[in-house]
Amino acid sequence: MADINFEIIKALGILSESPKGWTKELNLISWNERKPKYDLRDWDPEHEKMGKGVTLSDDELKKLRDILNNMDL
Repeated sequence: MADINFEIIKALGILSESPKGWTKELNLISWNERKPKYDLRDWDPEHEKMGKGVTLSDDELKKLRDILNNMDL
């Protein structure tokens, strides 16, 4: 399996934290030196291990924002 390189360009916020210290975070991340994307996933406290997540382009994040704004929460 090939190495995956990442750089957290900007930490945008923590949504939750597990009892073991893992946090669900929204960050702007550059994966393998590509253009940064918005990324939502779980991270260990040292940001060395990560869970499965989802990456979103600017347009996808805007559409998600619009969907959430129209929901009756």
